Amino acid sequence: MEKSVLIAGFGGQGVMSIGKMLGYAASDAGKYASFYPSYGAEQRGGTANCTVIISDEEIGSPAVSKLDMLIAMNQPSFDKFAKKVKKGGSIIVNSSLVTSKVEDSDIAAFYVPANDIANDLGSPKVANIVILGAYIGLSGALSEEDGKAIIKKMLGSKADLLDMNYQAFDKGLQAVK
Repeated sequence: MEKSVLIAGFGGQGVMSIGKMLGYAASDAGKYASFYPSYGAEQRGGTANCTVIISDEEIGSPAVSKLDMLIAMNQPSFDKFAKKVKKGGSIIVNSSLVTSKVEDSDIAAFYVPANDIANDLGSPKVANIVILGAYIGLSGALSEEDGKAIIKKMLGSKADLLDMNYQAFDKGLQAVK
C-alpha cells in the first residue's frame, strides 16, 4: 500500500501541521512516510502545501506526478491542484472556504465544512484537525487510533486542548462517512 496526499491552503491554516502529523503517525505505526513541504513567499497568509506519502514499503521519491488525494483548504489551492489528482482518486474540499465543485466524475469529492465545524467547537484553530480526521477516515492509510495518538503526542503539553482536538477529529471522521 502506498498513498499520496497533497495538503494545500494558506499559511496559518495548519497545512504543514497536518502533513507532519500524518508523517509522524505513519512512522509511529511502523510505516514509511515522506513529508515534502512547499512554502509561499509570505509566512502567514501566503500559500503553503506539502505532499505526504505513506507506504508499507520504502518510498523511492517524495515527488508525485499524480495524487491519490488532494486536501484543498482554500479556493486558490483547489484551483491550482485539483487537476493533479489521478482518476479514481479523491479530493477533500474545505467547503467553508471553497465554492467550486469537483467536475470530474472519476474523482470522488468530499465536502467538509472544516472552518464551520471548528467554529462550532469554539476555535477556528482546529479546522486542520477536522481535516485530519476526514483524511484518516477516507484514506485507510492510518487507523483512527493512530490519529488520536498523534494528536496526543503533538499536543501533549496542552492537555486542556486535547478534548477539543479529539472532538474536531471525530467530527472530521463523521463528515466523510
